[in-house]
Amino acid sequence: MAFKSDIEIARAAKKLPIQKIGERLGIGAEDLVPYGHDKAKVSQRFIESIQDRPNGKLILVTAINPTPAGEGKTTTTVGLGDGLNAIGKKAAICIREASLGPNFGMKGGAAGGGYAQIVPMEDMNLHFTGDFHAITSAHSLLSAMIDNHIYWGNELAIDMRRVVWRRVVDMNDRALRQITAALGGVANGFPRETGYDITVASEVMAILCLSRDLKDLEKRLGDMIVAYRRDHSPVYCRDLKAEGAMTVLLKDAMQPNLVQTLEHNPAFVHGGPFANIAHGCNSVIATTTALKLADYVVTEAGFGADLGAEKFMNIKCRKAGLKPDCVVLVATVRAMKMNGGVAKADLGPENVAAVKKGCANLGRHIENLHGFGVPVVVAINHFSGDSEAEIEAVQSYVSGRGAEAIVSRHWEQGGKGAVNLAMRVAEIADSGRSQFAPLYEDEMPLFEKIRTIATRIYRADEVLADKRIRDQLHAWEDQGYGHLPVCMAKTQYSFSTDPNLRGAPTGHSVPVREVRLSAGAGFVVVICGEIMTMPGLPRHPSAESIRLNEAGQIEGLF
Repeated sequence: MAFKSDIEIARAAKKLPIQKIGERLGIGAEDLVPYGHDKAKVSQRFIESIQDRPNGKLILVTAINPTPAGEGKTTTTVGLGDGLNAIGKKAAICIREASLGPNFGMKGGAAGGGYAQIVPMEDMNLHFTGDFHAITSAHSLLSAMIDNHIYWGNELAIDMRRVVWRRVVDMNDRALRQITAALGGVANGFPRETGYDITVASEVMAILCLSRDLKDLEKRLGDMIVAYRRDHSPVYCRDLKAEGAMTVLLKDAMQPNLVQTLEHNPAFVHGGPFANIAHGCNSVIATTTALKLADYVVTEAGFGADLGAEKFMNIKCRKAGLKPDCVVLVATVRAMKMNGGVAKADLGPENVAAVKKGCANLGRHIENLHGFGVPVVVAINHFSGDSEAEIEAVQSYVSGRGAEAIVSRHWEQGGKGAVNLAMRVAEIADSGRSQFAPLYEDEMPLFEKIRTIATRIYRADEVLADKRIRDQLHAWEDQGYGHLPVCMAKTQYSFSTDPNLRGAPTGHSVPVREVRLSAGAGFVVVICGEIMTMPGLPRHPSAESIRLNEAGQIEGLF
């Protein structure tokens, strides 16, 4: 049987006008700002008008550590949302926007797959509604204003050696990681070292995704620390009077984007911080708006549960006052085999022993999620080559760890393939079983928060941080930032900081290379191991095969 590619399925979709999707949630056409016929932003006025409504149930979709075999976390998120609607529930989906960098690098699209997709897929994976461009522009405005202030006399006494605000671009470009700016003589300013991060690592991105409204956004932007003086006192964005103009650039980007699934169910796609270098969740305003409009909201957190789910719980839920009612942990039989030591080329034949061996990674994530007090359902994202014996091995393993595993065939069948998963998830979400609590209290010292995540989530023996890093953490505590959560920047491929260490490793260390204070977003970024906040392209990037065909259609994007 020949299967259609994801882009072929998306291209054949019969989309409804976006106003019809809005009607399903009670959003009138006057409260939608359309971007073409199939996508729109939801007005701030409407969002403010629904704040007195009760919240629906919140369902988080997360996954095991990603492998080359594929897990399908976004595909499962979409399939579960369609499945809930298929069984008569009023459900909405919330996911992140895609970054151009990985789309043209090695990741491909980020809108689901098979018959569990959000459309328009091509738009979502490219410029969409321009949110990322707005974030890049606002960030770049502040960068320009810092160097301009120094050029015109440096009234704030900024120590040029201690400018901590880096530049950003939404592309994987390793050549920009460390640069020297303002070369070329007196007219170009004062030369200094700086560098670029990818836009999704920008504090502006994190702030947009954590802000409740435009007023909150402007305050958070003003609270960002951009540099230090010689006496080590901080210089804030508000000192440069930049937050007002930045807010103007972000005014439209702050409004959530509404699109649809292949089955015409509503989906909010808004914000896009990476989970391996940022906090990995879609915007608070999109999630909280969806919770006012739907009885069930299915959202996702990036990469494996050790990154995305941990940050969803400890950062997003803490900041927004959210509480997940159920967590769906996505796994595949193929990924279990890879974690059990089978090469990607050899995943086809049945190998129950390898599946059982690889389940250790899955088990570790189940234990970690239970540590937050939330009930867990494992979704086995079905592949055609999965044998009954292999599926049974996963289900048996999971049942021995206080959870249950349900096979879901949403990739092939859409919402009807996720009906069993949807029924069980709705039942658990309605049961009130969740006793959610973050992993650590606000009052815990910053280094202890890092150690708590490293030992309880990663199962490391120790955290390696030199005196310079510990002194910096103490200094931030003295300045009143000790109550902030920590945002771990670490490889997504392993519980450890070694991307090649699969399974459920123990006995490893977590080396902390750098810490950065995101005072506006409200967390401390902890950069571990060799993780980079500006990725590079692979030897053969996806961009090499992306082009327009003779019909003017995009080929190679997914």
